[in-house]
Amino acid sequence: MKFKVSVVIPAHNEEAVIARALDALLAGTSPGEFDVVVVANGCADRTASAAARPGVRVLETSLPGKVNALLLGDAACRAFPRVYLDADVRLDAASVRALAEAAARPGVLACAPVPEWDLTGAGPLVRRVHRVHDRLIAPARALAGVGAYVLTERGHERAFPLPDVISDDGWVDGCFAPGERAVVPRARTVVRPARTVRAHLARRVRVRQGNRQLAELGRPARTLRAGALRELLARRTVSPLDAACYLAVLAADRVLTRLRGDRARWGTDTGSRHRDSTAAS
Repeated sequence: MKFKVSVVIPAHNEEAVIARALDALLAGTSPGEFDVVVVANGCADRTASAAARPGVRVLETSLPGKVNALLLGDAACRAFPRVYLDADVRLDAASVRALAEAAARPGVLACAPVPEWDLTGAGPLVRRVHRVHDRLIAPARALAGVGAYVLTERGHERAFPLPDVISDDGWVDGCFAPGERAVVPRARTVVRPARTVRAHLARRVRVRQGNRQLAELGRPARTLRAGALRELLARRTVSPLDAACYLAVLAADRVLTRLRGDRARWGTDTGSRHRDSTAAS
């Protein structure tokens, strides 16, 4: 059977969300269209059984770690382009097709969807912080922070094998010049950010540590343009209260990063998870 697209999904203790993600991905697909590989890594729950279904191969490893899972899944893939998808992110078949179409354009080696943020259950402070953060980073987001990225065969040669880093998408983004990567408006991921300040801070600490790793490897993350927040305020894109909340939480996450050093590692972000009623019980 000749597959058109491969999809790799690393999953560490994702029983609560993996079934919904796979349902969204596979709805309306034809047999042999997508080659889907779920890598259940270091799980203490029933992620593997929740992921099991026709059209999905489930690999299990006792070793936790997102990069290890990505490499195992990648080695089992049967087609290009390849989609690397977070287990808690929803990406439907129409979006995968749009990404594959974009990846076939001359000169494009990598591409990514546009994120849609599901803020259900998030508190008002987190909503304000996220509103500012999203508008600040959106112009330079590209392949990182959207829950999925796609590599062509040539792009794969450039980015793989992945080093053992927290920010795999940041690494991949840094492998390509702007003209080699594309953001595809017709492709959308549904991403559930942290719902509490505590969970948001934990995530931001990991992001900062991931960026530090990339800088040590010669792949510094892109920085925000000076004055960007002032411009958002001047255009009334965000309110002064939004900005004040953002700056307060930003100061807290910088302090926590210094205090925690390099102890954070990739794992399930329980602050953005909620149980999927279709998961195995």
